[in-house]
Amino acid sequence: MLQEKLKGYKKVLFVLLFISPTIFSQSKKSLVDFFLPITPQSNLVSKEIWGDKVVIPRDTANGLEDSQLKEFCYWDGRIVKSDDGKYHMYASRWDQKMSHSEGWHLGSKAMHAVSNSIMGPYVDKGLIYPNWKEGMGHNVIGLRMHDGRYAVVTSEITEGEVFVSDLPDGPFKLLGKIKVDLNGFNEGLARYQNKDQKSYGHMSNVKILLRPDGDYMIIGRSTAPMLSKNGILGPYKIMGDRIYKNYPELPQTKNEDPTIWFSGGMYHIVYNHWPTKTSHHFSSMDGISDWKYRGIAFKKEESKIFKYTNGIINDWQFIERPTAYVENGHVTHFIFSVIDVHKGKDRGSDNHASKIVVVPFDGKAFDKHMKKIVNAERKKN
Repeated sequence: MLQEKLKGYKKVLFVLLFISPTIFSQSKKSLVDFFLPITPQSNLVSKEIWGDKVVIPRDTANGLEDSQLKEFCYWDGRIVKSDDGKYHMYASRWDQKMSHSEGWHLGSKAMHAVSNSIMGPYVDKGLIYPNWKEGMGHNVIGLRMHDGRYAVVTSEITEGEVFVSDLPDGPFKLLGKIKVDLNGFNEGLARYQNKDQKSYGHMSNVKILLRPDGDYMIIGRSTAPMLSKNGILGPYKIMGDRIYKNYPELPQTKNEDPTIWFSGGMYHIVYNHWPTKTSHHFSSMDGISDWKYRGIAFKKEESKIFKYTNGIINDWQFIERPTAYVENGHVTHFIFSVIDVHKGKDRGSDNHASKIVVVPFDGKAFDKHMKKIVNAERKKN
């Protein structure tokens, strides 16, 4: 009898030691677990390219880069697929003769690139709107509007303008500036607060989402949701405060670069806390309220998301401006702006620079995972 009990205890112990941790780890999955290895679009290159040793060898045909630094450094970026199956990247660039610190706010211009593959290589086709302030633009993104036209948005060094075109290659013309309805909230949720603490400047980090209900939605640097029922220019009504405000355990300052998308029947936001190089993930069923924290999306010092199918890893120093690409209802890729060294160490005409990288993502598995979490929460409540 005693021996049978001992056998039973051993079985229970086996379950606790070996099966339970597996179940626990599955329940603790986060967004980073759904990134996929990068299939190189060409042979990995080690010679005659810029970059610190931690990003060599690499696939210079992935995303958008000037591998020999003859002209430009690249940043920002969102990919839009046109009706002919081509992929259009709307991003920003500056002369490589400028340092990173100078380039992004003094020389940044909105540009357009094209590829036959979402992974790249993307070919720089020039400035998007060269006749407006010589193409000035940063935080540049592109999208298809509800009426099928193409739109490009710029903020940060500009006020928050929208340019539109019937064709993905342009010409793009200024439609106007984004308008905001404060709806009782502080204007600082929509724009920079100036040093005098009394006035407000440009919009920043603007990402626009076409909601399935026909509305337009903006998430800016603050992460406060803003909604427009009157088209892409708004006015966008501020619908709530910063999504992380109800989570005091999370950093409440120095957050930036939010991206927003809709997949699997829910809305998602990922933003970056730049001092710790940590990105956080939130989700909401309506995109307006009840934003719930879903954990760390990725962390520079721990997450090796730039891993090739042959096992080689590119360890970029800064990973910023995440943007989700959604097709057929699921995220298939993420787009990142990356730099090989600390931004202050990137000087003009040196061997350091920035580029835009595209990383595949298992969006179907991610949405299935999130659905299980939400269903479990509903049963619990």
